[in-house]
Amino acid sequence: MNKFLISFYGIVAYLVGLGGLTAFMFYMGSWSFLPLHINSRVVDSISMQAIMINLLILILFGLHHSIAARPHFKEWLAQLIPAAIERSSYVLISGLFMCAICFYWQPLAGMVWSTDNATVVLTLQVIHVLGWLVMVAATFEIDHFHLMGLKQSLSMNPVEDGELKENFLYSIVRHPIQTGILIGVWSTANMSMTQFILCICLTIYILIGLHFEEKSLEAYFGDTYLDYKKRVPGIIPFWPCKR
Repeated sequence: MNKFLISFYGIVAYLVGLGGLTAFMFYMGSWSFLPLHINSRVVDSISMQAIMINLLILILFGLHHSIAARPHFKEWLAQLIPAAIERSSYVLISGLFMCAICFYWQPLAGMVWSTDNATVVLTLQVIHVLGWLVMVAATFEIDHFHLMGLKQSLSMNPVEDGELKENFLYSIVRHPIQTGILIGVWSTANMSMTQFILCICLTIYILIGLHFEEKSLEAYFGDTYLDYKKRVPGIIPFWPCKR
């Protein structure tokens, strides 16, 4: 694959990944001005078909993000495609999965909590937006374009930066991207069962994923990361660290 095709592929993958993530953020916001959002479709009962479709989406989403992020899989994939587009491929598929959740996540009957208090609604909307802003800002603090695979495909250099980042957000929590996501998905004044199940599954996935990511970071950075881990909490700001 020549340089032009690799660069073109990287740009397309970046746009699809960014588009899918943006669509998911708006989808989870349940904004009334949008024709499609997490609570735009209402049903009176919970069907087995809806459960099975949602379960299938979650399994495929989890398998992709779990397997494709493992070093052994990356090494195997690098034998099939140019190393410069390995990350772009991951981002491309992730973006497609985000779109799939927006279009195919099935509604479930029931409401977990709901309030029409104007102050509470506005406060939660602000927190919701801040959560996603934290997530986006955190990607730029560790090199957004490298994280999204664009830098590798344009420079033809798949080598990762081996420096441990302890910038602003990363001095507050070790995983601000995940912190932002959790704030974004849980901050809502009207938590339907449709959204609640998705939030629970995403939270469980994030916690499991962080367990393995921590192991990888410890192996890669050694004592430097262990010291960082003693000083900075994982995903909850100001949470006491294990000494």
